[in-house]
Amino acid sequence: MRTFTIGENDFLLDGRPHRVLSGAVHYFRVHPDDWAARIRAARLMGLNTIETYVAWNEHAPRRGRFDLSGRLDLGRFLDTVAAEGMHAIVRPGPYICAEFDNGGLPAWLTGAPDVELRRTNTAYLDAVREYLEQLAPVLVPRQIHRGGPIILVQVENEYGAYGDDHAYLRRLTELTRQVGITVPLTSIDQPTDEMLAAGGIPELHRTGSFGSDAAVRLATLRRHQPSGPLLCAEFWDGWFDSWGTRHHTTSAEKSAAELDALLAAGASVNIYMFHGGTNFGLTNGANHKGRYVPIATSYDYDAPLDEAGRPTAKYWAFRDVIAKYAPVPEEQPADPADAPTLEVDLAQRSLLSSEVFAEPTYSEHPLAFDVIGHARGYGVYRAHLDAGPSPVLLEVGEVRDRAWVRLDGRYVGTLARDAHERALVLPAGRGELELFVEDQGRVNYGPLIGEEKGLIGPITVDGRPVTEWSVAPLRLDAIPEIVRTPSSGTDSSLWPGGSTARGVFRLSRPSGLFLETGDWGKGLVWINGFLLGRYWRRGPQQTLFVPEGATRRGANELTVLELETRAPDTARLVSGPEYGPVED
Repeated sequence: MRTFTIGENDFLLDGRPHRVLSGAVHYFRVHPDDWAARIRAARLMGLNTIETYVAWNEHAPRRGRFDLSGRLDLGRFLDTVAAEGMHAIVRPGPYICAEFDNGGLPAWLTGAPDVELRRTNTAYLDAVREYLEQLAPVLVPRQIHRGGPIILVQVENEYGAYGDDHAYLRRLTELTRQVGITVPLTSIDQPTDEMLAAGGIPELHRTGSFGSDAAVRLATLRRHQPSGPLLCAEFWDGWFDSWGTRHHTTSAEKSAAELDALLAAGASVNIYMFHGGTNFGLTNGANHKGRYVPIATSYDYDAPLDEAGRPTAKYWAFRDVIAKYAPVPEEQPADPADAPTLEVDLAQRSLLSSEVFAEPTYSEHPLAFDVIGHARGYGVYRAHLDAGPSPVLLEVGEVRDRAWVRLDGRYVGTLARDAHERALVLPAGRGELELFVEDQGRVNYGPLIGEEKGLIGPITVDGRPVTEWSVAPLRLDAIPEIVRTPSSGTDSSLWPGGSTARGVFRLSRPSGLFLETGDWGKGLVWINGFLLGRYWRRGPQQTLFVPEGATRRGANELTVLELETRAPDTARLVSGPEYGPVED
């Protein structure tokens, strides 16, 4: 039986000092067919461990259901880590941040009226206990002393930046132990005295998150963790992108020098990220520090292994540094060939017909998406106005997060949360009012985690409340199938775009691809029914990554939903990614 413990100065693997050299790979941001290649590339860089968060909201979109299939097969991911001869660090949260929708917390949980998040609250902790019990059959038998790869499990995530309820942390620790987790447990915080004190308890081994000034950060961490090994559990080697910003990059040489300093100090490390991957579907989160800013679809992170799994300059620089402190395999990963390039004719076109919307819910006042159980996506609100033929001022309490407004079939304008827009003038006060609303990603960090999506009332016209509303969610999963039969109706032109385009292209074999979207407006793309994610002319990213596992030999279907302009006539598959202008 193998053992992994915490000694007076070191991690101990089978009783011997062991340095953890880990890299973050989030299974839910990588197509399952690519897991093995990404993990193998980590080993060939000199790493001995893979770290991953667990996204509770992906596994449990509804309470009582827990999905461990396909891209959510955490057991298969961990088995793939073990097959490569590597260890695993698992961070199940329950809160993970990760620039992920709602910080990984399910909307059904954060929207419950009796739940107080991330503190000693019975309703919240009951749900967490249920979650950990659902995870236990995956994690418990895969601990190292039972023949599996798991050596560490993290409890909570950077809690010191949020709260200081130590009773809550102790209860989480107890729940984790009660389900059968016996490997060492850790906490993580940014290395300030305030955060380490607020976010740690003696029952958890404290670790730090930082990307520079290793000596200073480790000294602060040591004051709060006076014994045992020092672990930078998030060594920030890059950064994420948000819509409307520039692409973030960091110098490979500078990052390697920071890693060198960290390892020279004797610390263990988890590189965040080794491979970032992609916010497939609608899984991106958002930040809100005075202004709402949604995260982009790509989570490339300027990591050592790029979004398509190709080694970067940072990969080779890190490999050279690691070789100074640990054995590195002589074998090197192959540099994948450029992706195939071709042009796809999007000849099959249609407007969104009523069949792509779910049955509406009716109410006196507009209901938030959460109230009708709509956790993620789009929906249309409708009401009838009878305030006369003259122009009127429409005001909305808050739009979360973007609303295209139409009156009697005529597009009027857009209300955008990130621009703090709440009002516009309607050409008349009479007619059918429609607002098509996009949830652009739930806030993943800070006090606004768990906020409701959709339209937040009141909604008024010239100061008078608008009543008698309906709201109908958009059935995203149905779109690729439905648009195979072009519609002839015009009832769905809710906004400037609101149209779909479909085309077929052929491949000689399955292949990773890059779809150019820089000249398009705003919308979504599917390949063979797999939702790649959002595109937006605002940038910075101007391509969408298509994983090889989403393609097939022979005919492949590409479907575009365009929301702000005319759906494109053609689509171009290009040889590599384009992430837009780089931040200075």
